[in-house]
Amino acid sequence: MKKQLLMLAVALLMGTTGMFAQKKYAVYGIGFYNQENLFDTCHDAGKRDYDFLPGGRYHWDGLKYRNKLHNMAQALADMGTDVLPGVGCAVIGLSEVENDRVMNDLTAQPALKARGYKFIHIEGPDRRGIDCALLYNPALFTVKSSTLYPYKPFETKDTTFHTRGFLTVEGTLAGEDIAVIVCHLPSRGSSSVYREQGARGVRLLKDSLMKANPKLKVLVMGDMNDDPTNKSMTKELRAKAETAQVGTGDMYNPWYNILVKNNTGTLMYRGAWNLFDQIMLTPNMLAKKGQRDYPDLRFFKNHIQRMPYLFQTEGKYKGSPKRTTASGVWLNGYSDHLPVVVYLIKDKK
Repeated sequence: MKKQLLMLAVALLMGTTGMFAQKKYAVYGIGFYNQENLFDTCHDAGKRDYDFLPGGRYHWDGLKYRNKLHNMAQALADMGTDVLPGVGCAVIGLSEVENDRVMNDLTAQPALKARGYKFIHIEGPDRRGIDCALLYNPALFTVKSSTLYPYKPFETKDTTFHTRGFLTVEGTLAGEDIAVIVCHLPSRGSSSVYREQGARGVRLLKDSLMKANPKLKVLVMGDMNDDPTNKSMTKELRAKAETAQVGTGDMYNPWYNILVKNNTGTLMYRGAWNLFDQIMLTPNMLAKKGQRDYPDLRFFKNHIQRMPYLFQTEGKYKGSPKRTTASGVWLNGYSDHLPVVVYLIKDKK
């Protein structure tokens, strides 16, 4: 497969001309996408997946499942292709996938199979049966290890509370040590305390990984069920809105200003945007102001993927993400969330 070494001039990347115009870079896309209930049609023992059975609330049958796989594979394959045509993302974190079976079926779809995508999934304790997973292109990202770290409440004594853990994958990208932590924090049906404690747990995990390997670059991504402005992100994860604010132990959250200044997001509730889907970066991935040389991986830019087919085009919910089902009606859509991508840049030797 063609390597993801897109040869871009500074005139394209930085909007400048002159002496830097012939400098070449490698660019890598890192994405996240909530799959909105990617269930198969079979019951998994011990899981509350009954809504997604042929006799369940959604009458989930083979036709609907096959269409869901096709649709999600199309969207996943298109992620990052606006910057990296024909290549797409090197790594994509996923939430709301049921099991290995759906991941095997997903990666077997022609749109993803053509790129050679592989996956990592570790069965978790969520009672509904939904987990996080990671798609990756092995021609670009080499996996070293994968671990599911459990969600552990710090202060509450509710020992019956079980939810998704933190899927942590360490590997190499562009010859550098990278760790990706994929999260799906507790829903807004739970107290904000649970999301705050989850974010604190992610921060402690990130800190422990970097203590073990100070050169490690960490990306925390997922459906946080909170906006970049909420306490879970700003205080517990210490994710800052501006690069100048990011200190040791902090993270950079490039989605804060997209929500606050651009008033847009990744999911819509009662006509207003939220931005729950985020990818945050450790300080060692940030470029200095005016930097033009990138001997190691640095953050370049980020955006919400807005492929036109992902949106509802008519009716009450026109302009919102086109879901698989809404109000009990099968829409043959995609997800109630939009995908997000960050791009990393490095000098091409």
